[in-house]
Amino acid sequence: MTATVEGRRELGSGPLSERFDEALLFASRHHREQLRKGSRVPYMTHLMSVSALVMEHGGSEDQAIAALLHDAVEDAPPGTGGAVLADIRSRFGDAVADIVRACSDGLDESGNRSGSWPERKRPYVAGLAHKPLDALLVTAADKTHNGLCIAADARRYGQHFWSTFNASRDELLWYYTSVERAVAERLPGSSIADALRRAVDELIAAAGTDRSAISAEMPVRD
Repeated sequence: MTATVEGRRELGSGPLSERFDEALLFASRHHREQLRKGSRVPYMTHLMSVSALVMEHGGSEDQAIAALLHDAVEDAPPGTGGAVLADIRSRFGDAVADIVRACSDGLDESGNRSGSWPERKRPYVAGLAHKPLDALLVTAADKTHNGLCIAADARRYGQHFWSTFNASRDELLWYYTSVERAVAERLPGSSIADALRRAVDELIAAAGTDRSAISAEMPVRD
């Protein structure tokens, strides 16, 4: 479907309410001490960027709030993930809490996270095929921002930069291309699918490889 200027006038959530202000404060309190991997850049920069991407690509206020909070449960202190999710549900409603849960990996029934990187990412990728579309937009925005940041850092600091992650370069490339493929299949022709593809193209180029060299299956660790 071809986008139109007339259609653009209907794009977006409209003015934000005080719920968004409250979510921004909630996110800041939960992530205040966190920094971007391998730097002293506040982690809040990522959360604000993801929320901005969600809104720029037509997301609702609930989706924008969930974007601010999408890492709050994953990053909660051990044993407290369920309580954080319940707090989000109480403050911001079921729609936001459901998106946050859908965007989190490795959660048990109580909302607590466990498992190694492969143990968490393999079922997460498999679940993208039936993830609610409102959560998929947040996931796509998350991976778009992270992918662009990783690509920029790999170019700036060299291939050794990949060692700052819990996953190998090949695992990360599998992960990002898998998410991109799922988003393209389920949100075909959307602006966020296009944005994610461009980000993944940047990531692949920064890794010094091409798509044909990336496995469709998660690489096996030695």
